[in-house]
Amino acid sequence: MPRRDLSTTGLAGLLITSGVVHLVRPQVFESIVPAPLRGHRRELVYVSGLLEILCGAGLLVPRTRRVAGLASAALLVAVLPANVQMSLDHGRRARRRRTTGSRAAFAGTLARLPLQLPLVRAALWAAGSAPRR
Repeated sequence: MPRRDLSTTGLAGLLITSGVVHLVRPQVFESIVPAPLRGHRRELVYVSGLLEILCGAGLLVPRTRRVAGLASAALLVAVLPANVQMSLDHGRRARRRRTTGSRAAFAGTLARLPLQLPLVRAALWAAGSAPRR
């Protein structure tokens, strides 16, 4: 049975917000598209943004919550390589610049990576596919 609680609503808000930013400022995300996919950067950023908005909106509607939860989990796993690419890029920049700001940005991208797991779990929980802990 699909479920909704604060984590589902929060995930929906996060996905919708991120999706809107993808559409309004695609250049922010183009640099983190992994190298093998860079020939279609802008298109991939737009598609991922639209998918984030659809998944987030679907989580808010009881009738579509199960499918949206499963799709959200899949999307979060699918964008993980972009998040890894972002960390790699920030790590290179931090080594090159050696500034506090560049090191902090790198640390932030590293800290973000494990956060994908609770987001995936929240999506699966919303879909009724994971037990609540």
